[in-house]
Amino acid sequence: MGLPYIARLEHYEPYIGAEAVERILLKAEKMSDRRIVHINSTYYGGGVAELLGSMTLLANLAGVQMGWRVIQGSPDFFSVTKKMHNALQGGDINLSWKKFRIYEHVVFENVLRNHLDHDIVVIHDPQPLPMVRHYHKKGPWIWVCHVDLSNPNRKLWPYIRNYVNRYDAAVFSIPEYRQDTKTPLVFIKPAIDPFSIKNRDFSDEEIKERLERYNIPDDKPLVVQVSRFDKWKDPAGVIEAFKIARKEVDCNLVLLGNIASDDPEGVEIFNELKEQQEEGIIMLTVEDTALVNALQRKAAVVLQKSIREGFGLTVTEAMWKGKPVIGGNVGGIRHQITDGENGFLVDTVEEAAERIIMLLKEPDLGRRIGEKARKTVQEKFLMSRYLEDYLDLFKSFEASYTLQKPLWNRRTKPASRGRH
Repeated sequence: MGLPYIARLEHYEPYIGAEAVERILLKAEKMSDRRIVHINSTYYGGGVAELLGSMTLLANLAGVQMGWRVIQGSPDFFSVTKKMHNALQGGDINLSWKKFRIYEHVVFENVLRNHLDHDIVVIHDPQPLPMVRHYHKKGPWIWVCHVDLSNPNRKLWPYIRNYVNRYDAAVFSIPEYRQDTKTPLVFIKPAIDPFSIKNRDFSDEEIKERLERYNIPDDKPLVVQVSRFDKWKDPAGVIEAFKIARKEVDCNLVLLGNIASDDPEGVEIFNELKEQQEEGIIMLTVEDTALVNALQRKAAVVLQKSIREGFGLTVTEAMWKGKPVIGGNVGGIRHQITDGENGFLVDTVEEAAERIIMLLKEPDLGRRIGEKARKTVQEKFLMSRYLEDYLDLFKSFEASYTLQKPLWNRRTKPASRGRH
């Protein structure tokens, strides 16, 4: 029995060309003797887990030793980090000694479990951020922030910044998230894996089977939003826009989301939305990437009506499938959609409703928009480019660490694991 199929860089050649494939493979070869590890807070749910799942596989098949670890935490810990997540995106937060104590204590528990003697350590988002405090760095530590950091809570940010300043670099999705730090900032836009179950080509039969499994009717045009049940994704605004649009065009709405293990607010928001459910509005919370693929391919219109958005990979996914996307005029969505050319940007519920009506009344317009959308993703937002950006970042540290520290590949004793 052969090994399971997992896409290699060579499979990207039809999309990026042979020259680009060879260039990335050469960069990977030069990093083949470096041990790299990524650390985040969940194996599933949300774009970070998808990015790490795809990039670590692609990197290892290219010869790069790139691992992925997930920290563990109690419900209290994830309740605190969710509040931090919201505050980093501009929400309010009630700072207290107890919250910080829970946060730092659980992070330290994970420090005790994780023996990090890697050449490069990449920490994702606020959940594992303080881990940097407890290790002697053998090579660069990099913090990656995936949230919309354009207007962070000014009470929380100084606390977060104190940890960020311990890192050798901080990666943000777009320049608009730039903040005042001592740490050098790098901007790397996320990307999708076109060969994953969520994004690979689906036949009409596969689409039909998946929709029938969940009793999703296809007798009317589908308006679809796929995202976590999170207030920043504005699912309530999507329902309101749909109800306005349905007065002029006959259609159904599907809201599909998952509830990530590090997001305790998801269940509460989903239950609140259920109170607004009526005929023609279908809400599902399931872990089924094939269903995501089927829905995005079947949709006449895809929405991502976020009011804050770090980047918005669900936008990228739908654009890759040649669909017209209506996105909130915020964050990383604006770096993907050029309004009126390869999608539409909206600021209000009413604008979203107008665009839904227009696209359902003019299907040829939707097809033209979708064709341009797919081309945009092919040129800018495939996983091959994302991996190359990180390889370039890792390589940029070699000279400084060789000069300033003994040797990158020399084993270093871990920091004291005593009481802190």
